[in-house]
Amino acid sequence: MFKSGFVSIVGRPNVGKSTLTNRLLGEKVSIVSSKPQTTRNTIRTIINTDTSQIIILDTPGIHKPKNKLGEYMVNLAENTLNEVDVVLFMTEATDERPGAGDIYIIEQLKAVKTPVILILNKIDLIRKEQLLERIKKFTELMEFESIIPISAISDEGIDIVLNEITKLLPEGPKFFPDDMITDQPEKMIAAELIREKILELVQDEVPHGTGVEIMSFKERQGKDLIDIEATIYCERGTHKGILIGKDGSMLKKIGTLSRTEIENLLGTKVFLKLWVKVKPDWRNSDNMLKILGYK
Repeated sequence: MFKSGFVSIVGRPNVGKSTLTNRLLGEKVSIVSSKPQTTRNTIRTIINTDTSQIIILDTPGIHKPKNKLGEYMVNLAENTLNEVDVVLFMTEATDERPGAGDIYIIEQLKAVKTPVILILNKIDLIRKEQLLERIKKFTELMEFESIIPISAISDEGIDIVLNEITKLLPEGPKFFPDDMITDQPEKMIAAELIREKILELVQDEVPHGTGVEIMSFKERQGKDLIDIEATIYCERGTHKGILIGKDGSMLKKIGTLSRTEIENLLGTKVFLKLWVKVKPDWRNSDNMLKILGYK
């Protein structure tokens, strides 16, 4: 019997959802950062085995939105709950008790019929007796299909997650070809990889106010080379100065690291050009959100 279906990973920002997605697949398709609200779109990752096809939806972290981009991200995450076969509710085992954010998500989950697996991440950072206390506090709030403690960083528990998902999936067809690992266009992944490097290299509020648009994505004829031109949008002139850096040093660093990641993804050489433009309050602009693929 062949099984297939869709699985949504939900949770507060920065609990490790994208890291788990990459670990389940065994390859990097979702950008990862120590900063909250890294994921802005739903990333579909396709995991193929001999007996199943699992489509993982890595969703933006559920949080209290401060602008239209934030509203879009939260709606995207919450709207997947009734549209999938399994929900993975991910939280951090290092938290002493469920916080307001976790409790809010649990209230959303109680309203859906989809089976929910509780994933407690970062168990490598606490003692076993602490983990048992954390589990007890969550089960007092809601009954889960199963509870799986994991460490997304070290791969501990990842096989158990895959097995539990497969048990809950219905019998069904393959939705995607065997050689497909994500339904995201290469242009979109390239834009996200550039944004990942901004998150890594730039501090404070600057990275949260940045968006990346791929202006041109062309294969150079007769050569194993792709030319990519991208614009980084920010909300203030001071942010533009930080992103460019002294004598262009920061922009060069962002470009170098991004190019390496994009080349690894595409398996070919990349010539990358970056520009920085100021678009005040773009996160509240319907037109800009549409241009950047968030609408």
